Amino acid sequence: MLPIVLVLLDGLGDRAHDVLAGRTANEAAATPNLDALAARGSCGLLYAVGPGRAPSSEVAHWSMLGYRPDEFPGRAVFEAVGRGQEVNQEHVCAYAALRPAERREDGWWLTGRPDPHRDAEEAARLVERCDGIEIDGLVFSLTHVWRGEAVLRISGGADERVTDTDAFFRDRYPVLRPRPTAPQAKRTAEACEAWTREAMIRLEGERFNVMTLKWFGRPRQVPSFRERHGISGGFVAESAFLRGLGRCLGLEPLEAKLDLGLVVQRLGAGDTFVYTHDKRADEAGHTKDPREKQRAIEELDAELSDLPTDRAVVCVTGDHATPPSPDVIHSGDPVPLLVAGPGVRADAVMSFGELDCAAGILGQLRGPDLMPVLLNAADRPLFLGSRPTPVDGADGYPDRELLEPLI
Repeated sequence: MLPIVLVLLDGLGDRAHDVLAGRTANEAAATPNLDALAARGSCGLLYAVGPGRAPSSEVAHWSMLGYRPDEFPGRAVFEAVGRGQEVNQEHVCAYAALRPAERREDGWWLTGRPDPHRDAEEAARLVERCDGIEIDGLVFSLTHVWRGEAVLRISGGADERVTDTDAFFRDRYPVLRPRPTAPQAKRTAEACEAWTREAMIRLEGERFNVMTLKWFGRPRQVPSFRERHGISGGFVAESAFLRGLGRCLGLEPLEAKLDLGLVVQRLGAGDTFVYTHDKRADEAGHTKDPREKQRAIEELDAELSDLPTDRAVVCVTGDHATPPSPDVIHSGDPVPLLVAGPGVRADAVMSFGELDCAAGILGQLRGPDLMPVLLNAADRPLFLGSRPTPVDGADGYPDRELLEPLI
């Protein structure tokens, strides 16, 4: 059985652009290393949650790593855990953000955000001013993170099924009213609205005069990555929320950039799964310059010459599409996917890109298909019809230590 290396290039997927002669950034980029890897491996396309669906990174990762929507704890939990904060199942978590807003005829509209350097001290002071508010028996406690952003914990019997007040649209930024998505959450939603209004009173006259809320959730007990897939190891990422996600699954969080030397080191230490993440393609997509995304992909390709395909099943893909198109944040377009390593069949694909990978033997996959495909390539599939462990949703052959021999 082989270990698995997942190289996740955030926001890798794209759309075709006129300035790139009707090609995506992946298709236009010079990627000799990815092309060589595609030529000796199996290729396909991946939709993290389904065709046309435009997921956030945390939703896409959760699906691709083999976990269900009903098991999802919410990104605010990942943000807290990734920064070493304690979380408690008795608390509902949300992510609060200090913002400047102006009053218009149809409500309050956001107009920007604090500068992480110039406004840091002021933002921290204003967040503290809104800490400890109690409404209808619910206590709202803030832990400042940076630039006026904070993890909010709501204690006193809150319900996490509440909509965001941060609209997160690219071209319009109204502050929304929180609404319950289940009848049982009505009290919490009303308290969150009252908290928002109280925060605005406390911030009146300040440059930053409103706090938005998003990513409601609470910690959930889920099978660890080792229990579900039979493998374990390191989760290498710069983003705090990704390290938190990895920790929630029992993977060791490592704060680092894309580093193939570290990947090889982890394999040498006995890891059976190593995840490594890079955000440059996503950041380039958000510039809305297709040529900038092309340059970012070429830069990434130059760093992928030494993938350990001689000793592991290596997968290179992305979590979603971040096209440099003006009217979307993420899109529901497919992401190219390649798998290479000992025993992995070479298909007819000779270069890396959406159109090329579409002709690959792996076809079009959804997020929950990814881990079974990788486990199969690594000779670790769970033989269906056999039930060696009681772990819910297990799809990899269980780690020997999780088996319980009859003595």
